[in-house]
Amino acid sequence: MEPAAAATAPAPDRRAAEAAPGDRPRAARLRAPRLDPYWVAGALFVLFTTLSVCRHRRMLTMSWDLGIFEQAIRGYAHLQAPVADLKGPGTNILGDHFSPVTALLAPLYRLFPGPVVLLVAQAALFALSAVPVTRLAAGLLGRKRGLAVGLAYGLSWGVQRAVDFDFHEIAFAMPLLAFSLEAVVRRRWRAAMAWALPLVLVKEDLGITVAAIGVVVLIRLRGTRREPHTAALAIGLVSFGLAFAALAFGVIIPGFNNDGSYDYWTKLGAGDGPAPTIPADTAIRTLLWLLLPTTGLLALRSPLLIVALPTLGWRFASHDDHYWGTDWHYSAVLMPVVFIALIDALTRARESRRPWLRSYADHLPGAVLAAALALTASLPLYGLTEPDTYRVPASVRAAERLLDRIPDDATVESDVGPISRLAGRCRVLWIGDTRGLIPEYVAMRTPDGKGAADVVEDVRRLHPGTEYTVLGSEGGYTVLRRVAAGTP
Repeated sequence: MEPAAAATAPAPDRRAAEAAPGDRPRAARLRAPRLDPYWVAGALFVLFTTLSVCRHRRMLTMSWDLGIFEQAIRGYAHLQAPVADLKGPGTNILGDHFSPVTALLAPLYRLFPGPVVLLVAQAALFALSAVPVTRLAAGLLGRKRGLAVGLAYGLSWGVQRAVDFDFHEIAFAMPLLAFSLEAVVRRRWRAAMAWALPLVLVKEDLGITVAAIGVVVLIRLRGTRREPHTAALAIGLVSFGLAFAALAFGVIIPGFNNDGSYDYWTKLGAGDGPAPTIPADTAIRTLLWLLLPTTGLLALRSPLLIVALPTLGWRFASHDDHYWGTDWHYSAVLMPVVFIALIDALTRARESRRPWLRSYADHLPGAVLAAALALTASLPLYGLTEPDTYRVPASVRAAERLLDRIPDDATVESDVGPISRLAGRCRVLWIGDTRGLIPEYVAMRTPDGKGAADVVEDVRRLHPGTEYTVLGSEGGYTVLRRVAAGTP
């Protein structure tokens, strides 16, 4: 702008000034609420990464899932089939769950091989999901309430349980769901549907969740100006989600499965005897945990909760009681849904004609943050306040030295503990499920009250006619080596 023109130009109004943040002082830009979602996500990333990596360093792996996913991603990284031998020798992971999205981690794994890259990637994806939650809350409720809701989401029990559970493919679903539902609330229909579509590549059941998002879009279109093209796209999204789920369950997974079936149907069928069903008190308890400390039950006023129904449906219909409660990672994908439903409900409640409801809505963001902070005292992130979290015990270092004696590319039969130290460089099989394959090594936790000689006897029963000798027993673990035929 020329000096003369600048002298005669009218002063910009406030909205114009806010639309041009580059013209403001740097300090003012750093204080701008638009940066809040990103520093919240950054802080959560540090917390989640620290928790996951410290658990890994102390060999506190909770299940075989971390090893299974590392085996599959290792296959992708070397341009091979995603074989997870822990599920059975030669098992293609796509015949267990349809989660090709994990192939996105292959380039990172190729550069930084090892389970830590999976844990860090999961922490980043979980933290990223806080961006749309915080951004939407701040935009609709104000900066302070937005920060309260965003932090409450990041500290929610469902997210913390999932971070504590090593690695799982649902990490990819978290940001996709959050960005999609943010767009639904903002009535950005095409963006909402675009974010929802990739969910079918995360896990086979999420196709039904995609359909549920389409249903919510259709509900939101009611009572507005006619948008026939958007309605048609939403109907298409519903149809696509259901069709892809049917294709995954009935064709894709059986096509990769060694038995030509979907193994998890057995968890819904009755089998040979009476199957357990979820007790009413357990279902009520899980629902209250899902809605009370996170949303004060106000999320029930939002139709976005429909998106949670498919996940709750298969969990409660299953005969596996692991799915019924609040442990593990199963509730993580519900957290973006309930918190964005809360934001939607708060926006409506603050405009209510009922004074008590407006007051409740005004105070609820602070209350859910207080609840999240209070519950954290009994949740995994509290461990970050304890010095032992950052110390690697001598027993772990001894166990690692022992496992390092197993050569690369060896075939190893293992239980949970050694998997995270071996899956990246050996062919690891699950203890008792080698299906006739005789491993070169066996690595397992030494049972309480027993010694290495007892482990040898246990392994002899697993592999009759095969002799093993003790390679070492350190740090609570024992490693056996197969004795070659003819070796004295």
